[in-house]
Amino acid sequence: MKILTFDTEEWYIEKYLNGGRKEKYRRYDELLDWILNTLDKNNIQATFFCVGQLAVEFPEVVKRISDNGQEVGCHSNRHLWINKMSKPEFAEDTRIAVQEIENLIGKKVRSFRAPAFSIGKDNDWAFEVLVENGIEYDCSVFPASRDFGGFPQFTSSVPSLVRKGDYTLKELPICPARLMGKVVPFSGGGYFRLVPLWLQRQLLNRMDYVMFYFHINDLIEQNSKFMTKQEFEKYFKEPGTLKNRVTRYMKTNIGKGGALNKLDVLLENYLFCNVEQAAELIDWNKQPLIEL
Repeated sequence: MKILTFDTEEWYIEKYLNGGRKEKYRRYDELLDWILNTLDKNNIQATFFCVGQLAVEFPEVVKRISDNGQEVGCHSNRHLWINKMSKPEFAEDTRIAVQEIENLIGKKVRSFRAPAFSIGKDNDWAFEVLVENGIEYDCSVFPASRDFGGFPQFTSSVPSLVRKGDYTLKELPICPARLMGKVVPFSGGGYFRLVPLWLQRQLLNRMDYVMFYFHINDLIEQNSKFMTKQEFEKYFKEPGTLKNRVTRYMKTNIGKGGALNKLDVLLENYLFCNVEQAAELIDWNKQPLIEL
């Protein structure tokens, strides 16, 4: 089972951080068109996790995705890290996001992914909030350490039932591979850009479950700009030291040149599905139960 997802917030973030440069919007529109056309050509359905404010400020983007037959999931309302929010704040953020997306596309939102995979041990109350807002399938667990998020204590890297309090949620986590005894993420972000195509294909051929995740910005060859201290702290809510900004710049831009071609090859040679399709194919009675 190979699941394809896109975390979709670029238009909103461009307006929020940079005031809305027309050339950026144009590039995002062009790449979204390429993605949708390529999916259609290869008869592939993916899940696009969209922020709620994208539905408010750029409704044509979300409508284009939905009208092309792709699943629209929720990626929070304003792309804020959940581990920097209180439970009531997250509840309100999720309520607004789900409502705005559903009102726009006229369909129920069933899937969710947290920005930066920012659900972990210290804020696992988020699973309760998701169920209360009608979410059935979560894709927020990154079962390893990472910047700004990750859940290394999570004991499963395959689809699992998560029980928190009185609620149970279907979790489809990111799935690191094992290479030479080490856990190695490879299926999205900077990890995808760094892992060569031959190794991507080798891992795909030997794994029964893979969750791929992309941002449109991951697939644009042009490097993202180096952030000022103020921009970094506004967006990441972390100290904008030179070290932090250089590290983020490197991780955001390394390997961008060949990412789009690499994705194109995979889409032509492998069958992918979206989150909802995957969840319907899984026999959840045979999957691990994780009690938090």
